[in-house]
Amino acid sequence: MTAPRFLVGIDLGTTNTVVAFCEIEDDLQHAPVSLFDIDQLISPGEVVRKPLLPSFRYHPAQSQIAASDLMLPWENQPVEGDIKHVIIGEWARELGAKVEGRQVSSAKSWLSHPNADRHADILPWAGAQDVDKVSPVLASASYLNHIRQSWNYRHPSHRLEDQEVVVTVPASFDETARKLTLESAELAGLSNIVLLEEPQAVCYDWYARHQDSASASLKSLPLMLVCDVGGGTTDLSLIEAKFEGDELSLNRIGVGEHLMLGGDNLDLALAHMAEQRFNQNKKLNAANLSKLIQQTRKAKETLLSHNAPDEIKITMLGSGSKLLGGTKSIALTQQEVHQIALEGFFPLSDFTQLPDKRRSAVVEFGLPYVADPAVSKHIAEFLTQHQTVAKAALAHEQDSPAIPVGLLLNGGVFNSELVTERVTSLLENWRGSDVTVMNNPHPDWSVALGAVAFAKARRGAQLRIGGGSARSYFLHLQEKNKLGRALCLLAKGTEEGQEIRLSGRRFSLTLGEPVRFNLLTSTHDLFNTDTQVQNGLVVDIDPDLFMPLPPYIATLDGEGKTLEANQKERVEVQLACQLTEVGTLKMECVSVEDDSKRWALEFEVRNQQADDNEPPMLSPRLEQAKTHIGKLYSGNKKSAQNNEIKTLTKDLEKLLGKRDEWDFSTLRHLFDSFALGRKRRRRSEQHEKNWFRLAGFSMRPGFGAATDAWRMEQVWALYPQGLQFHSHQAWSDWWVFWRRVGGGLNQEQQEAILADIAKYLHPGAMKNPQSAKTAHEMGYEAMVRLAASLEHLDVEDKALLASWFISKAINHPQFVQAHWWAVGRLASRTPFYGSQHNVISREQVEQWLPKLLDQDWQKEPMIAFAAVMMCRKTGDRQFDIHDEFRAQVLSKLKQSRVPSSWVELVDQIKTLSESESKRVFGDALPNGLTLL
Repeated sequence: MTAPRFLVGIDLGTTNTVVAFCEIEDDLQHAPVSLFDIDQLISPGEVVRKPLLPSFRYHPAQSQIAASDLMLPWENQPVEGDIKHVIIGEWARELGAKVEGRQVSSAKSWLSHPNADRHADILPWAGAQDVDKVSPVLASASYLNHIRQSWNYRHPSHRLEDQEVVVTVPASFDETARKLTLESAELAGLSNIVLLEEPQAVCYDWYARHQDSASASLKSLPLMLVCDVGGGTTDLSLIEAKFEGDELSLNRIGVGEHLMLGGDNLDLALAHMAEQRFNQNKKLNAANLSKLIQQTRKAKETLLSHNAPDEIKITMLGSGSKLLGGTKSIALTQQEVHQIALEGFFPLSDFTQLPDKRRSAVVEFGLPYVADPAVSKHIAEFLTQHQTVAKAALAHEQDSPAIPVGLLLNGGVFNSELVTERVTSLLENWRGSDVTVMNNPHPDWSVALGAVAFAKARRGAQLRIGGGSARSYFLHLQEKNKLGRALCLLAKGTEEGQEIRLSGRRFSLTLGEPVRFNLLTSTHDLFNTDTQVQNGLVVDIDPDLFMPLPPYIATLDGEGKTLEANQKERVEVQLACQLTEVGTLKMECVSVEDDSKRWALEFEVRNQQADDNEPPMLSPRLEQAKTHIGKLYSGNKKSAQNNEIKTLTKDLEKLLGKRDEWDFSTLRHLFDSFALGRKRRRRSEQHEKNWFRLAGFSMRPGFGAATDAWRMEQVWALYPQGLQFHSHQAWSDWWVFWRRVGGGLNQEQQEAILADIAKYLHPGAMKNPQSAKTAHEMGYEAMVRLAASLEHLDVEDKALLASWFISKAINHPQFVQAHWWAVGRLASRTPFYGSQHNVISREQVEQWLPKLLDQDWQKEPMIAFAAVMMCRKTGDRQFDIHDEFRAQVLSKLKQSRVPSSWVELVDQIKTLSESESKRVFGDALPNGLTLL
């Protein structure tokens, strides 16, 4: 690799991406830092260089734009896996305001969305039917890739991948979001980058601009609040200025929680106001709303600026052929925008007024924005949580709250003097005296410029901000019937590269089997009034202070020693943790006997459906039950003649209590015993029947424990082997087994099952007496329910199945309940375990609803249940049915005397009760399994 010539800082923003750089010189401290102007399309065939690259993609229709109009100065090399002919930057942003359903925005917010599969192709979220989609990871990579190609075109001898590159992330990004950012950079060809927190970058930029006067200025500013309101997040940090003699040091001593609250929310609030004026009471669809947001964003920027006009016209273009005929205009006034921005987002609230957490999060475009949009209250909450360190930094001994004396503001919203003045007044009211607003002449650029200053500091050419890890990491020590306790693995403030070894704790682990460590994280300093967080400290868990991380998982490779039968190879280890140079947490198991033997622990990013922090309460007779299963499915041939196989279920219930009450942990222990005997399930018809019934019951819903993916690998190997004993009942048991564990199968596996059963489900199969008879013998009803449970199938496959089942339910008296249940499951607005982006479209469901409304729901309540699932309210207008349909369905539900909880599911955003979950899943869920 060639030696780097430049230091490069990239602010990968929600709304705009900015790049700054400087040349590596002998006098690096005074080397000038410049913005890099990024080549981008601003109209067909017109390329311009600008310092801001809007973080938007546009996916044009096939014939919409000529290939020659997409030409960039370089031959475009898209990221592996990306679609061809994508527009990135300013033209992509402008096109999104004119054409609906083709623009990707807010990819950065999706990177930090814990309940989305960030590797799945889900963007654009409100995408039209024929639009190709990409994942949040790939969308983020495409912006970095565009920058890399633009840089390399301008610096062919000093490629970006060979320079020292710093990419910024919100301080509140958790471990997963940081790792996904690194993954995006790697995809874009930037495999050697360092991450920096954005509020720190703002502070680095301030210091770089005031190096000569910084010490004098900061003598009277021992504590500053950095408030960075970006497009998608509000990021808060506290930085302390300390002096030892005349020697200045800066330390980041507090970081806020992740707040999905920023300029996007203000644009959305203005769009809602504009929408009411355009349509009175009719709601726009999600794609039209996103088109409108592009216009309210522009209006906001203009009306909050200096010398703003009194009002701005917003024009709503019609769709399709009535493009001009459908055009309408309304005005947004300067006063209205100020009212919403200042009173809604930056009210002059009291220090004691904290955010309202009782309201549920606002879901728009699939993103869970915070429930309370008042940034002021979130600042109050942040300062309340950090009173101990704030008082120490200010040497503040009174009972009144300690409020920072310096205020450093960043983000496009602070281009408005009004908003800047409002936040300053807010802090001065709380403090009861003046607050110094620290100079930031360019809120749009300072993060990128500060990233370069940090790169200089890494080379010793500028003061480096200390602070180490922004949060503390804890191991969850589970206890029966309690939340348990937490052991601090790495305390907040631990510096990079410093390995923390917990020598006082040892773990005995089995080699060759997956192990899991449940981790918690916290940005708080104290857990008891007098206990400062430190490595090795054990504290009680308070759910308000801790956030669970995805578990860390590893399979420790064995050493291939020859062991006696049933013996397992074990190793004694300690945990070692460190904050890496790139800004992520590294965890390893280190052998107690040999320090050089280390096993890296990896994040389980994808399987977070279960919250199994509840400690297992295992029955004292569980071992007896496992031994009994082992005996019946052992290598001993005598067990084949044994009558005990017939009473296996009853015998297990005698040991463990009623089957429906076996908890999640017990079930997985039982499954592991059945899995050991899976080869001997074919010993007799009774062995096979019991194996599928009990193993499927124990493994449902196929996910939930961190090691379930490993179990499902063993399960899937059985599918090609099929059944040994064939009968109508055996086939039904076989399909029920796959329905129960189906949530643990991937899309390819689910498609393989559908390919095998589709011929029996096809409406044509019922018309031929021979194929109808075969379908019945092979457990037709169980196949219907299985097909409807395969949530990873493509939307087209689900829609086809649902249309088959609606037709059959209306025209054939047989299996009516199963068909309607399947329709409800397939067309549900909220999947049980699948990804939300794989939900059948609202338009399709609205075509089916009249057929359901024509039926008699009192005679067949399962039709009402199907309608409830199809109309369940989510809050995301991409999936929610129109209000006229909602009113009709609610009216019919009330006439049909269904349970009131069904009416509520259609009328408001609610979670399923236990009985409703059972109905949707087709089985009771295991006790102790919590679905997020």
